[in-house]
Amino acid sequence: MLKRTLIGLLRSFEATGDKAKDPLLKSHIYKLSKEKAWEEVTSTLKKMQGYKLLHEVKSVGEIVLEKRTMTGRTMDITVTVIGVNPVTSAVDIYSASKGSLGDLGSNYRVILDIYRILDKKLAAFKA
Repeated sequence: MLKRTLIGLLRSFEATGDKAKDPLLKSHIYKLSKEKAWEEVTSTLKKMQGYKLLHEVKSVGEIVLEKRTMTGRTMDITVTVIGVNPVTSAVDIYSASKGSLGDLGSNYRVILDIYRILDKKLAAFKA
């Protein structure tokens, strides 16, 4: 966690992906079609406290959320649902803080929080 805070002094964003070095930032894979994954992910995100849904674009599988930190900064979070094949989908998250200073690791923690909630909700489909 200290490493994340130090990185966060300089950086104000965090992203997941299939090539992420940090195992906690690897794309999460679910055994669901893109259509079903989209429904599950959007309905779960809409119920999350502290997050405001700004818009969703089903055609590209993108959901944009906003979260305010305790210090009043705003974080923009983009959750992307990608159809890997007809029966499997991946979920990636990009989180960025507005403002000039680093995020002290808050984007990293937000991503882990969203993944934790999605994994709990979609536990039966986790690949």
